[in-house]
Amino acid sequence: MTESLASQIRLDLPEELRADVRLLGALLGQVLVEYRGQDLLDDVENLRRSVIAARKGEIPGEKVAELVSGWSLDRSELVSRAFSVYFHLTNLAEEHHRIRTLRERDVPGASGSGTFKAAVDALADPAAALEGLEFRPVFTAHPTEARRRAVVTAITRISDLLHRYNDNGAHTEKLDLRRKMREEIDLLWRTAQRRHQQMDPLDEVRTALAAFDETIFRVVPQIYRSLDSVLKDDDETDLGGAQPPKAPAYLRFGSWIGGDRDGNPFVTAQVTRKALKIQSQHVLIALENAATRIGRRLTVHEATTPASRALRNALGAARTSQPEVLGEIAAKSPGEPHRQYLLYAAERIRATRERNADLGYTGPEALLDDLVLIQDSLAEAGAVRQAYGDLQHLIWQVETFGFHLAELEIRQHSAVHERALAEVRAGGALSEETEEVLDTLRVVAWAQKRFGVEACCRYIVSFSRTAADIDAVYELAASLGDGAPTLDVVPLFETGDDLERAVSVLEEAIKLVPVQRRLGQTGRRLEIMLGYSDSAKILGPTSATLLLYDTQEALAEWAAANDITLTLFHGRGGSLGRGGGPANRAILGQAPGSVDGRFKVTEQGEVIFARYGHPEIARRHVEQVTNAVLLASTPAVEEKARIAAERFRPMADKLSEAAHKAFRSLVEAEGFAEWFSEVSPLAEIGDLRIGSRPARRTGASTLDDLRAIPWVFAWTQTRLNLPAWYGLGSGLASVAGDPALREAYESWPLFNALIDNAEMALAKTDRYIAQRYLALGRRPDLTGTVLDEYDRTLELVLSVTGHTRLLENRKVLSRAVELRNPYVDALSHLQLRALTALRHDSTPDSARPQLENLLLLSVNGVAAGLQNTG
Repeated sequence: MTESLASQIRLDLPEELRADVRLLGALLGQVLVEYRGQDLLDDVENLRRSVIAARKGEIPGEKVAELVSGWSLDRSELVSRAFSVYFHLTNLAEEHHRIRTLRERDVPGASGSGTFKAAVDALADPAAALEGLEFRPVFTAHPTEARRRAVVTAITRISDLLHRYNDNGAHTEKLDLRRKMREEIDLLWRTAQRRHQQMDPLDEVRTALAAFDETIFRVVPQIYRSLDSVLKDDDETDLGGAQPPKAPAYLRFGSWIGGDRDGNPFVTAQVTRKALKIQSQHVLIALENAATRIGRRLTVHEATTPASRALRNALGAARTSQPEVLGEIAAKSPGEPHRQYLLYAAERIRATRERNADLGYTGPEALLDDLVLIQDSLAEAGAVRQAYGDLQHLIWQVETFGFHLAELEIRQHSAVHERALAEVRAGGALSEETEEVLDTLRVVAWAQKRFGVEACCRYIVSFSRTAADIDAVYELAASLGDGAPTLDVVPLFETGDDLERAVSVLEEAIKLVPVQRRLGQTGRRLEIMLGYSDSAKILGPTSATLLLYDTQEALAEWAAANDITLTLFHGRGGSLGRGGGPANRAILGQAPGSVDGRFKVTEQGEVIFARYGHPEIARRHVEQVTNAVLLASTPAVEEKARIAAERFRPMADKLSEAAHKAFRSLVEAEGFAEWFSEVSPLAEIGDLRIGSRPARRTGASTLDDLRAIPWVFAWTQTRLNLPAWYGLGSGLASVAGDPALREAYESWPLFNALIDNAEMALAKTDRYIAQRYLALGRRPDLTGTVLDEYDRTLELVLSVTGHTRLLENRKVLSRAVELRNPYVDALSHLQLRALTALRHDSTPDSARPQLENLLLLSVNGVAAGLQNTG
């Protein structure tokens, strides 16, 4: 990018954001001076100015490397930590500005892109479309969140202080808030950026539940209320809440955290049991608090709001069965029957949590019956705003979360089931692995008895290759006799061959007796999962994208022909190299008929807190996804996508063939795996302790055994982002000059998303710095191959988009990337110093621990700067 363009981008920075970054940066500078003197801040500033000058072409990049190499390792660590903390604060400021922007745009009935209103206006029959609407985000423990929870918590406190600082006009108050911010930034600086111990699965459960406790539980009813307001066309004078709701509780959360044991020996049956109990404790506490809060303020008197006959009968039954409990409540709420019964419900929720069977609820349905009873009584008495206000929020929360919070899904590799079934059939002694499989199924049965079938019934079989892989789980469950759980076995198709076989596998699967039985119980509903990460790692990003589209299309046609309501579960990662990118655009790019009002997707690692960590951002994300699901299910959008796919598919097939050939040629080159380990921090990433799961499935040091997350994470650190674009340049070259390329980009959502995602990944690369990483492998042939493909891809992507520079049409994202890149350069130079020394045999063993620490500090910082891990 030319300096004039870069300068213009900096000038485009909104003044409010500029002020926040300036404030936080100044406070960090003060902290650095207090900690280690002006010299430390001078070194940080010297490196900052140097990387900016290198980007302008005013000095060669080698000068930056010389500067960094001249520091002691102690000083390098401090500078690396300073840039890492700076990125945390910059990310905070950008999120703060995004929230500010969302609040400014949050006007009643807004009909802009991605809104509820825009979707509802496009529907011929909104009621029918909403009847089957489902959005199921599934949180996973995939290790892609590099930040410690202590760091995340400190950043949250600073964010709250910054919000109050900007909203407060009193000078004295602002000074005090500024003091508190400096105190918190000082604490963030002094907090270890890396985890001291390896996370265990229950740590991961508690970390993810912070998002539920702090945001999701409270924001869900607000989302429904916003949709309800659009459906009723409420105006600002009415504000809603005076009629029965039209918005369904269409959100259902899922979790793999504590249930995903594929390649993770630390997830055991007892861990799964504990995870379910922890989830239940969290949601029951939240429901109890909400019921108590609403109940205490529900002071409508029987003189103004008489109870219905049904409510009076329920109160009478409660007095008979629990006279002490209801007597105490009634004594504090005389003449307030609605308040009495809701506070009684709160007591019953508490009793449920404490396992008091005499008082507790048998399940969420019983609680829901009580809440609806109160609601109907209030409405009958004319207190409609009390009936459909906060009480409706509580009803929505029960409908969404039940007593289990999120459905815990089990995942295991098909090979494990194959071995276990062989042992069970043999009838002899069972191995520890097989006993663990059976114990897991017993825990599922226990969970269903305690929390209901919906709490834990989906069992995902990774690397499903035949119908026998599905049948194996049903047969293993049946071997438990009367203790067998109810299961929905979900095949996960991940490799190219498995995706191509998906329809034939399902054709055989629906002939299986347990599958037929389950189809009869669920109204012929079936779920399958598509793996984006491994398919991209094996096929390359371009070919994987097109094959996944073909698979979706074939599955949708198969489901329609067999009268099956199919839900496709998309195993997307957060990064572009693992199927990431804007969720709403991905939905609109799916094959016609494959959405049909239902969308289920994994939400992983840093994505969980990026999308659900703040109420405004969570609301906007869910609204955008809902908008896309509804629009993608309309006949007009489906027909447009179908026509585009048919027209451009011959060109896309030719492109895909060349892209696949180029990708496989690289990864199958002799010595590639060893070279990759040399040129990236792949081997060291496991020491970040960012998750309980090992980086490899079996421990074998092969590329095939390597999981997709460290594959992407390591390439991101080299500033290449290779998994997100490699092969696309060769693919585009094979069809260069075809006018259909530009037309496909403009009119085929799938192809548009493919090109735009590659453009985004290329914008986060740096050729010069990447070349320094690649040189560590001492394989100029592989280095040349990779850089040639980079140059080719960059040139041809710009040709297809018609842009003169990357992200030319995406002002906000372009600004963010351009402003961050120089600071990421600083951390990359520090990382390269450490990595270069670690890769040389002459480096003394005594220096290696400190070099490794510097490397891992810089890995954390680069991840924060690029806002990507795996």
